[in-house]
Parts: sequence; structure tokens; C-alpha cells
Amino acid sequence: MLQLLLILVIIALVAGAMGFTGLAGTAATLAKLVLVLMLIAIAIILILTLTGIAVLF
Repeated sequence: MLQLLLILVIIALVAGAMGFTGLAGTAATLAKLVLVLMLIAIAIILILTLTGIAVLF
């Protein structure tokens, strides 16, 4: 997920610098969505770990 987030941020920065504001806005929105999903997943894993429920991937 982190790799996807970094790719989207780079696409947004490059597209914004080149003047493609629509593409940059879309990539930035998707990056924000991925960031929120990643933070929720980390919080769930942290809560499950602290309560003693083992989470194995």
C-alpha cells in the first residue's frame, strides 16, 4: 500500500508541474484515499495486537 501511495504522489507532483491539473487532482485524491485506508489498517492491526489477538499475514 505504501508503494501505491508513493507512486500516486509522484504522479500527482509530475502532472501538476507539467500543467495537467485534472490528472494531478485525481492522483492526489486517490493518494489521500490510499493514505486513509492504510492508516485505518494500521490502527486495526495495532488494536488487535494490543488486545492479544494474533494477526499473521
